[in-house]
Amino acid sequence: MPNLSILFRCVILLAFSIFSPSLAFAGQSVVQLWLTTADQTNLLTQKVDQHFQVRSAANIDVRVDSSKTYQSMQGFGAAMTDASAIILQKKMSAEQRDKVMAELFGRENGGLGFDFTRITIGASDFSEAHYSLDDAPKDQTDEGLRFFSSAPQAANLVPSLQQALKLNPTLKIMATPWSAPAWMKSNRHLYQGSLNPDFYDVYAHYFLKFIRTYEQSGIPIDFLSIQNEPHFEPTNYPGMRFDSKDRARFVGHYLGPLLSENKVRTRIFDWDHNWDQPESPLAVLADAQAAPYIAGIAWHCYAGSPSAQTIVHDLYPTKETWLTECSGGGWDADWDSALPSIAGNLIIGSTRHWAKGVLMWNLILDQHDSPHLGGCDNCRGVLTYNTETGEIKRNIEYYAFGHISRFVRTGAKRIASTSGIDGIDTVAFENEDSSKVLLICNSAVVAHTITVEYDGKRFAYTLPRKSVMTAVWK
Repeated sequence: MPNLSILFRCVILLAFSIFSPSLAFAGQSVVQLWLTTADQTNLLTQKVDQHFQVRSAANIDVRVDSSKTYQSMQGFGAAMTDASAIILQKKMSAEQRDKVMAELFGRENGGLGFDFTRITIGASDFSEAHYSLDDAPKDQTDEGLRFFSSAPQAANLVPSLQQALKLNPTLKIMATPWSAPAWMKSNRHLYQGSLNPDFYDVYAHYFLKFIRTYEQSGIPIDFLSIQNEPHFEPTNYPGMRFDSKDRARFVGHYLGPLLSENKVRTRIFDWDHNWDQPESPLAVLADAQAAPYIAGIAWHCYAGSPSAQTIVHDLYPTKETWLTECSGGGWDADWDSALPSIAGNLIIGSTRHWAKGVLMWNLILDQHDSPHLGGCDNCRGVLTYNTETGEIKRNIEYYAFGHISRFVRTGAKRIASTSGIDGIDTVAFENEDSSKVLLICNSAVVAHTITVEYDGKRFAYTLPRKSVMTAVWK
């Protein structure tokens, strides 16, 4: 005859397990979920927790395997352009600026925790005036850099960076020129032209002086690329042609040795242009003088596909990969197309192809997609600030990047993840605290119920059409 006391206790425990989720899932890993949908009914919305369970599943749609690791991560973010710094320092109240900066660079209260940003050495198209940091008087040269001045960036950019670093000490800063000073160029103009070889040594010292000047303001320059989009010569804002053989000579014989001799910790990236021309950075890496000074290759998203990053990585696996510019804009305002594009092609695509960091272009612009002077007149910032009403709009990029930057920390390792469904893209990471982060993008026009497997356990979730989901567990 069965022991009635034991039988009674079993019945009570079964009843509690039915009505008490915490007891039902005791010993099973909790999976926290955040969801954004293109219809905007969910915007980085935390959903009901799921639980990994040991159970059979007819199909495993996504497998995560932390035994296979790839690149370590720096993080995600957007460029602190002159335009963004002007809005923060001139257009906002101190109280509003503090809130916005904490939301972008901090981690408390749902902050995005941006760990990576990019600044310009001199002006870009997102500046109120076009300038370099050594604008010598007309028809003069300045080999001694007597006219070097960071004053055009001191009032807005410098305090913005100082505040960002205070909020996030792990923040890394990349700097890029759009043009050398006009007097150093073949056409003696900030627009178009190329760097005069007679000034290669002076230009290397220009970079050194820039790095030292920012260090004195408490702003370390972690990474440096020598030219934004070196195969493009814009006609109405600063730009400069800098072909591969010339970049190799400049880095290998001038800039690299100078930084090394002065024990400068700043690391040099080559290319900083689109995915469609991997042969250009490959030519620089093939140069025996330049290659030792090149830490990594920087990429932009505007042409080609992220698979170009793997082409270069496979040939030079010790050289790092970084995605350093991509912009949303009026040409892609529909959430149905833009959300999967940013999350699936840019964030997932670039990190699956070895990117250690991923950057959008402008951090914040106003309601007119400004300030800008020449160049792009409908680029979109991560945030839009209405200078008339004070309203802040969080754009598609804000939510797409929030799905990764809030959860993947500096030092995380990308780990293996696979997807068996068309239109479902994934990437996974393991943080240094052992927490796992899985980003899933559903670019399909229909919902998919997805079964995720990790370490022999599974959970299932129905992912709406055109949506992005982050799953976190430990």
